[in-house]
This record gives sequence, structure tokens and C-alpha cells, in this order.
Amino acid sequence: MALRSPIPFLGSEEERQKRKHKQILRKQQMIDLCRTEGQKLLFEGKYDRAVPAALQSLKFSIDIYGLSSIELVPSYLILGEASIGLGKLSQAEEYLAQAEWTALKTPGCGDDIKSRLYRNLGLLNAANGDYTEALTYFADDIYHSSRKHGTDDIHTSGGYFHMANVFNRQNKLDIAFSLYNQVTDIWYEHLSRLVGQRTKTPAQPSGIGPAFKSGMPTDFEVLDEAQEAEAIQVIQAMLDIREQQSVQSPSVMYKIYFTVAMLHFVLGDMTKARDFGIKARTSCENIVSGDESLMKQIVEFLTSVEKSQ
Repeated sequence: MALRSPIPFLGSEEERQKRKHKQILRKQQMIDLCRTEGQKLLFEGKYDRAVPAALQSLKFSIDIYGLSSIELVPSYLILGEASIGLGKLSQAEEYLAQAEWTALKTPGCGDDIKSRLYRNLGLLNAANGDYTEALTYFADDIYHSSRKHGTDDIHTSGGYFHMANVFNRQNKLDIAFSLYNQVTDIWYEHLSRLVGQRTKTPAQPSGIGPAFKSGMPTDFEVLDEAQEAEAIQVIQAMLDIREQQSVQSPSVMYKIYFTVAMLHFVLGDMTKARDFGIKARTSCENIVSGDESLMKQIVEFLTSVEKSQ
């Protein structure tokens, strides 16, 4: 996307304003692209590569909004989290202090920004070993994310996940695993809805073109790149934790295996969707007094996987 192009002769103020408006739109598009890519790289653990994307988004944001705008905060947060991941905690503290100062001085700062700010401050304190302060910040994160998205939304689940990690480090395993279960439940429900949208019986075709002729559903939600990376990171981490337990609950393993299977289905990896679907079915068979509806659900899922291969 070209941000610099030959400057044409502009004969009027109206034409100059149109050109300026187009430049701003291009920069706003680049801000969104850089931030999405930066957030994706954070979830993938590629902290060094997230920094250039965040710095570029910060540069464009300053060009458009100035040095003290709330619009700069998302870029500072990506830089702060990347610095935490790289172990540069003093640098992370500087970025997050700038983000916090900007947010606090902005009247009506939104819950979404506050949620992400407190999450990053929680991560910083956890990295410093101050678990009590970290838990306080994660609680604030969950509060503001719940106000914006609801308590059982994937946007809020990250706060529960990081809080669970802190309790895990403190060896408070009952609390930690309860929170991991909550995160699994949230992703399970969200992915169930996405899978359902992709496997529902389509309505009678009522138009022209390939989409109508195939009868495939076209009106379904998608995960953006950052959400995909977050889902992979969080769900895989919880799977690893569960598989490392010496005593495994069939009902718990059923849900995490099925969640992983549905994630791969949504991502289009039908081989892994089938493999984890079979693991979920095996766990379901081992549930004492199992719910028949669970087995029906996994069988229907595996049938859909076979049809999609």
C-alpha cells in the first residue's frame, strides 16, 4: 500500500483536502494492519518481530493524532508486552507508564483500552514476581473487559488465563485449574458456535454464483489473525497442562480435546480436527454416567470433519 506517491498539481483547496483525507485513510489502514500483525506475533511468542510492527503503527498514529492522543495507547501496549516477553522489564515499564498516563488523562477512556492496559500491567508485575499486584491488575482487566464484552467472551478469557497462570505459579492449583476450566468453557462455547455456523444445513439456494450453487454456508463469523494466534497459544497451553497431570478427569479431557478439535476445524486443518476429535470421543466413552448428548455431538462433529476432507 503506497503511502508516498507523486504529488499532482492541486488547483483548489477542496482538492488538497481530498488528498489529505486519502493520506490519512491510508495511514489508518496501515495502523490497523501493523497492530493486528503485532498482536498476532505477540501471541506466537515472536516478541522481537512484534516491535517493528508496533513502532510503525506508533509512527503513523503520531502523524495523524499527535503525541498525547489516546489513539497511541494500543501501540504502547504492544511495545510494552513485547518488552516483557524479551525480558526488558524497565523498557516495558516505560511504555506502560506512557500508556497509563495517556489513558488516565483522557476523559471517557473506554473499557477496552483499560482492560488491555491492566492486562499488560498484570503481566509486568507477574514477570517481576509481584503476584499480589499482578492479580489485582488482572481483576481490573476482567472487570473492564466484562463491561465491554461480557464475562464469558473470548476477549475476557485472557484475563482469566493470566490469572490462572499466577495462581499456578503460587501452587494454588485448585484456583488455577478452576480458572483454566472457565477459559476452556469460553473457547468451547465460542468455537461450538463457529463450527455450527460452518456445518449447518444451508437454506434453499436463492441466488446466482458459486456460493449459491454450492449450497455452502457463507454467513459465519471468523477469527481475525490475532484471535487465531491467541486461541492457538491459550488452548495449546491448557492442553499441555492437562496432559501433564498424573490424574486426568475424562470429562475435563473430553472438553479440552474437543475444544482443540474444533479450533483446528475452524482453521481448516481437518487432519488434526479428526485426531483430536477421536481423542475427545475416547474420553467421552470413559465418562462414568456420561451424557449421551456429548457423544452425539462428537459423532456429528467427526462426520462433518470427514465430509470436509
